[in-house]
Amino acid sequence: MPETKTTANMQSFVDKFVDFSARLANQVHLRSLRDAFAAVMPIFILAGLAVLVNNVVFPWILEGETLVRFKVWGEAVINGTLNIAALLIAPMTAWSLARNRNFDNPVSAVVIALSSYIMMMPMHLEVVPDGAKATVTVSQMLSFANIGSTGIFAGVIIGLLSTELFIRIASIEKLNISLGENVPPAVGKSFSALIPTIITLSTFAVIAAVLANVLHTDLIHLITTLIQQPLRLINTSLPGTIFIYSFGNFLFTLGIHQSVVNGVILEPFLLINTNENMLAFANGQPIPHIINNIFVPTFGMIGGTGSTISLLLAIFIFSRQKSAKQVARLSISPGLFNINEPVIFGLPIVFNLPLMIPFVLLPAIGIYFAWLCTTLGWMSRCVVMIPWTTPPILSAWLATAGDWRAVVVQLIIIIFGVFFYLPFLKIAERVALRNNGIAE
Repeated sequence: MPETKTTANMQSFVDKFVDFSARLANQVHLRSLRDAFAAVMPIFILAGLAVLVNNVVFPWILEGETLVRFKVWGEAVINGTLNIAALLIAPMTAWSLARNRNFDNPVSAVVIALSSYIMMMPMHLEVVPDGAKATVTVSQMLSFANIGSTGIFAGVIIGLLSTELFIRIASIEKLNISLGENVPPAVGKSFSALIPTIITLSTFAVIAAVLANVLHTDLIHLITTLIQQPLRLINTSLPGTIFIYSFGNFLFTLGIHQSVVNGVILEPFLLINTNENMLAFANGQPIPHIINNIFVPTFGMIGGTGSTISLLLAIFIFSRQKSAKQVARLSISPGLFNINEPVIFGLPIVFNLPLMIPFVLLPAIGIYFAWLCTTLGWMSRCVVMIPWTTPPILSAWLATAGDWRAVVVQLIIIIFGVFFYLPFLKIAERVALRNNGIAE
């Protein structure tokens, strides 16, 4: 009886935890952030390809003035992607939040978020002209320092705040102007949003004026300095990354996608690190970060979450269970492109305690080993944004701009993972046989 009661209590705790995680996954602001970053991810991948071509491919085949001319292509791509990252994420966050709140005029939210973000920028900038040594004060300028990767978190916050304020004001019917049904819908929506737009943007303008005159600063600088940098130092440190990523992987073993945690708490900060690495590499500067959102999946998500390519290899080589081999055969093709839901839910790994353990621990070991190798100078830092579906081996080579040592490190993690998964696989197979009433 006591054992049964303990088991029931444990099951009740797991059920409650799963319910909480599911509600967290559907929280409107977190869901909007995931949607916004998913929307802009293709341009960052393009930026990564531009960095790779400009700094690896072109120098192989070109030199001198010809190389300089060809590199203008990559520089133009970088200016239109990495250097305006915050200017893109703010309106996309607004669009996603407005859509997820079923607001009928999401385009207005986009316009307001973009205007609000620019309002929050400093009125005057200190710049160093080409060929000069002293700084000069200029006005009526936008700086890549404010609209690029450094301002991503500010773009997220301003996009969320401006949209929430606008939607709340727009919900007050007395503030909406109706022109009747005989006007075009686009015109009608614009006039309906006129007063809410004026109030929202005026509010942000007041905030900008107060910060400039009283505190002699701006909201983007405050968010970056007081919120973004401290959080990034914690979240993208080695212990912080391993803990957050491992917790996300643990959620996956309960059937809840790891992006619930990683996509909101970790990915935005890792993305900032990635963008700074790509910009530094493109400009021939020292690479500032080891851990970024290329590094983590390349060495901690080999074959998909849980680095399950190692599990599939262990099944092919050592397993005698026909059902496991059948699942592995069905899973290997998508697994080569880091899509591993077939093995997670087909084997299954979900709620399968023996396999849950290596599923959570192996990525942490892979991340730590790759971090150690990078720290010791045994491989280059990740500087190229690559699609998450890039197959293993190729992913390590591309992410480090062609460093073969990174390929060796990834291979070591895969081989180690085979033998790390193996004892847990054997235990899981014995449990499955016993549950099916088959003698071992």
